[in-house]
Amino acid sequence: MTPHMNTRRAAALAAVAAMVVVGVQTGAANATPGSSDGGSSASPRTASPAFSSASARTGAIKSAQTEAASAADTLGLGSQEKLIVRDVIKDANGTVHTRYERTYAGLPVLGGDLVTHTASSGKLKGVTKAVKTRISVPSTTAKIKTAASARKVIWARGGTPVLAFETVKTGVQKDGTPSRMHIITDATTGKKLHSYEAIETAGVGNSQYSGKVDLSTTASGSGFELTDGDRGGHKTYDLNQGESGTGALVTDDDDTWGNGAGDDRQTAAVDAHYGAAKTWDFYKSALGRDGIAGDGKAAYSRVHYGDAYVNAFWDDSCFCMTYGDGADNKSALTGLDVAGHEMSHGLTAATANLDYAGESGGLNEATSDIFGTSVEFFADNATDVGDYLIGEKIDINGDGTPLRYMDKPSKDGGSADYWDSAVGDQDVHYSSGVANHFFYLLAEGSGAKTINGVDYDSPTSDGSTVTGIGRDKAVQIWYKALSTYMTSTTDYAAARVATEKAATDLYGADSAELKAVDAAWTGVNVK
Repeated sequence: MTPHMNTRRAAALAAVAAMVVVGVQTGAANATPGSSDGGSSASPRTASPAFSSASARTGAIKSAQTEAASAADTLGLGSQEKLIVRDVIKDANGTVHTRYERTYAGLPVLGGDLVTHTASSGKLKGVTKAVKTRISVPSTTAKIKTAASARKVIWARGGTPVLAFETVKTGVQKDGTPSRMHIITDATTGKKLHSYEAIETAGVGNSQYSGKVDLSTTASGSGFELTDGDRGGHKTYDLNQGESGTGALVTDDDDTWGNGAGDDRQTAAVDAHYGAAKTWDFYKSALGRDGIAGDGKAAYSRVHYGDAYVNAFWDDSCFCMTYGDGADNKSALTGLDVAGHEMSHGLTAATANLDYAGESGGLNEATSDIFGTSVEFFADNATDVGDYLIGEKIDINGDGTPLRYMDKPSKDGGSADYWDSAVGDQDVHYSSGVANHFFYLLAEGSGAKTINGVDYDSPTSDGSTVTGIGRDKAVQIWYKALSTYMTSTTDYAAARVATEKAATDLYGADSAELKAVDAAWTGVNVK
């Protein structure tokens, strides 16, 4: 987008904004701070999509898509480029954030995603692009042969756009997790450009339980089934140690499920069903979001995957969560924070779609940790109180220690406390430490403190003191940054900018919340 927009383009943008507003509720979404809120008493201006219903959101997207060609012209895109609307969010002040994917000559542009930020007047306030390079390739005719199943694409994430092939190879990872490896190769030279794993795991093991819980089930025939009619029809299935399909829908005669023991097959289903329900409720209550994709439709859960499988994973292709039974086949990985973590991979895929590699991959994993932890606090379960420890109940290390620590990530022996130029080379479960640490500092601040009976002592890279603003406000800032300002290629520097913009939108340019965002990023050496 050039800085000098001509009159015709400005008028076109105003028309686009007007069309989008028709499909969006004009009222503001409410964000009510919880007991953990601290810092400034300012209320957020908005925290979530202001839709009256899932159908209103669908209408807004359809309205925006009818004007996508005008939007492309407004942005000065090339004649072979087209925009596909993925999401629309409207702030209380009328600002409309429209998220687009891009095509070139009919081919998907990987790294072409962008978000426009348009005032209610139709004036373009800004554009957030995954890549700033102009999309153009000399030819869309490939010079090499590849598998018939390969998809021809434009690869833009590497800087200079090139014609490429995207191949998906399926298999099994070392720990037994299914693999869906995406490999991008240059369509002219055959050189490998990029690869990433589409199956996103939590990297956890063993089990935990949430005690006696209420479940939303559905009567069926003379019995009941684990179908949650209150939350989009979420279903929980038993794979019976299989590794494909959905398995059998879990049923019961008297609507009393499981006995809390690892050798009872229903118990894993209870925890998975409960975790999905609490995650749905957290999205609805805290984020104003109707389900993972914001469309009111549920994912589904699969328990008892494989033989002695010590992990859990989200697969966006089936829009489902899957849980193994642990090394002894009696310790299902259906923990509350694990469920929140896995479902939040789906949330990320439906919003910024952060590439699961490099720094963006670390941000992807951290987002799941942030929301998984937030679900745990939200649930307010006496058996599993909220904390900033990831996988603290599963004893993956065999000594009672958690999988990850948000206050000081390096305590796990591998995660990064602070950013440096090599952090993107780490496994995404370790590079996530920078964002996890940022979130903890933003929410709770630096130094020693005890929260819900757990002792924390969070340092900063430069010895500075950070004062937290409370978990609830920190969640609002992270979600708004994810849903309106981050793109598939966002790295840590761009994440700082995205959260600064989010804090400004929510609390104002002179707010204590924005100052805390800056202080927390500086505390983890993202400057």
